[in-house]
Amino acid sequence: MSADVELAPPISFEPAEPHRRQAGSVAAAALRYGSLIAFAAILAVFSLTAPYFLSIGNIGNVLGQSAISGVLAIGLTIVLIAGGSNVVKGGIDLSLAANMGLSAAVYASLTQLGYGDAVAVAASLLTGALIGTINALAVAVAGIVPLLATLAVMNVVAGLELVLTQNTVLPASTPLLAMLAASDPLGIPVLAYYLLGFTVITAAVVQYTPLGLRLYAVGEFPDAARAAGLPLRRLLAGAFIASGISGGIAGILSVSYLSGSTTGSGEMLLPVVVTALLGSVFSRRLVPTVTGTLLSALLVGFLVNGFQLLNISSTLVSGVQGVLILIVVSATTLLRKQES
Repeated sequence: MSADVELAPPISFEPAEPHRRQAGSVAAAALRYGSLIAFAAILAVFSLTAPYFLSIGNIGNVLGQSAISGVLAIGLTIVLIAGGSNVVKGGIDLSLAANMGLSAAVYASLTQLGYGDAVAVAASLLTGALIGTINALAVAVAGIVPLLATLAVMNVVAGLELVLTQNTVLPASTPLLAMLAASDPLGIPVLAYYLLGFTVITAAVVQYTPLGLRLYAVGEFPDAARAAGLPLRRLLAGAFIASGISGGIAGILSVSYLSGSTTGSGEMLLPVVVTALLGSVFSRRLVPTVTGTLLSALLVGFLVNGFQLLNISSTLVSGVQGVLILIVVSATTLLRKQES
């Protein structure tokens, strides 16, 4: 007696790796292009609901209002590029807002003592460069974690600003400040042109020169950069010094915008960090770029402006920024894990 035994067909196991890669590419595309779509949607909604939102004068006004935070965020972007996107162990400069406040106080103090614009501008830029140099020495030479080093420098600089200003606003009025605070015949502030010019020059250096390529190599692939003989510490130090100079420049712009120094510069730290980190979603490779930071600054600026035109509390922007940065950081972290 014989029995025919039927064997079950072999079970085929499809590797899950292609599916994970496909999901990762979809998520990356959503981040890369979703940010531009979201930007366009915000502009469309506000243009339909808020009067004069897309007028030339209002767009120029947003650019002018974004000039100070934009310059600071671009300076921070240079540090993010050279130090890496890990804000705990990599590139971060928490002293930028305090740097701007002290540089503005130096400018206003010198004008009150009777010095001209040339001396005040030089002193403000040197103040920013000195703060950047201290950060560079602490991080690149002493090896202190950037988060802790720049946090300590921030507190010292903020204390020096209070000592210099006696916790009061120092008014300032000079020909240069009047020129920076003026507008063109179309109503576009001069600060808007300064922001665009600063962005173009910085982007040209950082994104299209061998120096910029070295900064990206040091931040993204430090081991390969070291093997190639690149001076990692020198490049990282240079990034912090450049960031410090941008703080000095922002201090000058702040004095022109507010007609004096301000005691509330520390409040700009979170928006600046958010703007710099959000800038990566406007990059094809999801890395920090100067042009992406400009778009991020304008996104935040248009949000604030649209809320103001609709008589909605602009404090809600902080909540929106928090949600955006949580989504961006989480998504980019997951994508990088999948890619590795």
